[in-house]
Amino acid sequence: MYVLKRAASFLGFALVSFAVTAQNSKPLLLSEAISIGIGNYQSIKAKRNFLNASTALVQDAKNQYLPNVVASVQQSYGTVNGQYGPLIGYDGMNLASGGPTATSQRWDAGFGGLYLLNANWEFFSFGRVKSRISLASATAQKDSADLMQEEFIQGVKIASIYFNLLAAQTLVKNAQANLERALSVQQSVLARTRSGLVAGVDSSTTNAEVSRARLDVIEARNNAEQFGNQLAQLLNLAAVNFELDTNYLHRIPNEFNTTVPLEDNPQLKFYERRINESNVATDFLKKSILPGLNLFGIFQSRASGFDYAYNPVSGYKYSGSYWEGVNPSRFNYVTGVALAWNIISPVKIKQQAKAQQFVTDAYKNDYDQVSTQLKNQLLLSESRIENSLQAVREVPLQYKAASDAYVQKSVLYKNGLTDITDLQLALFALNRSETDLDIAFVNVWQALLLKVAASGDFELFRKQVP
Repeated sequence: MYVLKRAASFLGFALVSFAVTAQNSKPLLLSEAISIGIGNYQSIKAKRNFLNASTALVQDAKNQYLPNVVASVQQSYGTVNGQYGPLIGYDGMNLASGGPTATSQRWDAGFGGLYLLNANWEFFSFGRVKSRISLASATAQKDSADLMQEEFIQGVKIASIYFNLLAAQTLVKNAQANLERALSVQQSVLARTRSGLVAGVDSSTTNAEVSRARLDVIEARNNAEQFGNQLAQLLNLAAVNFELDTNYLHRIPNEFNTTVPLEDNPQLKFYERRINESNVATDFLKKSILPGLNLFGIFQSRASGFDYAYNPVSGYKYSGSYWEGVNPSRFNYVTGVALAWNIISPVKIKQQAKAQQFVTDAYKNDYDQVSTQLKNQLLLSESRIENSLQAVREVPLQYKAASDAYVQKSVLYKNGLTDITDLQLALFALNRSETDLDIAFVNVWQALLLKVAASGDFELFRKQVP
């Protein structure tokens, strides 16, 4: 839902140096801007790294099925006094010495060794391992959908700002042309005022009109600079004076229809994958209460510098030789199958599974809300496309009429047949019609972009832009 709002809101240094240099020599094509933005934007790079991480965790989940094999080698030196009595080892802070019970403390010491190979394999988990792999795969699919929708949104945002900047640059040119016309009228009025042909108030009126035209130029430049800065941020480039492709001011798209179903919109796909991940997580929690069958095996060898007859009766026979102490002389092995099950786990997991199901329901609510918004946005885009196409057909007529009216009013004013008010109205109508003429074509592209954002068919837009 937040993602949709981000897309909709925009619808209303080696690489940097290279890109800026290229922009200074030729217009920045919209397709180039989209490619640069998708390649450079840090948010997309971050989501790509998240996808790489989740993909690696899928392989990690598969590796968890492998058995645990532990090899241990221990060599030590110490005494072997023994004593009867109960004891408990706490936190590993105990001394496990084994030997005969003597009548008094002895300080006989020798070397010893323990060599161990331990293997443990949960070869059958009643679906727990498989569900863990499924959960990791669902997370990777969600992250992949998140990356795709981020690239989609970034492309829509770049195209929208590109058209906004193109329109703003056009408004700057129109405002400058209007200023030049106002200055021309000012010079004519000033000459006629000095010669006494018109009243002095006409001069004051034209001066005010010139000031207003200058303010319009300043405001138009501010808007153009703002959109230029936004485009630079989306491209992750230093802000420059972008030169854009002006062909969009004179042509409209050839295709407006899409065959892509709404369910394939990258934004809805992300929400769908999020629901799927939550469902798989619920299944994983339910299966985590199941037992496991383990196949285990241990092979152990021991070595000791103390003789097998070391005791108070036969005498204390031991050796301080290192090699005799660490050379193994006894071997043992154990192998078998074990069934392990935490019988309390159903009680522990029950509430976790219940909570995860609530999360799934919340994700479904978000999906339904975004789906409704996209459907309404799709209907709105159809209406805007139709209205913008009608405007494209109408604005040339408006411009021609306004241009002819301005020429007529100028001639009439110079000959004293009309007043300054009529001339200013004609000047204002001409300026507005020029703006409408240039913006009408951009509005068609923006309307198509609105439909692309709603339908998710970015290819419909991409194939029509150079």
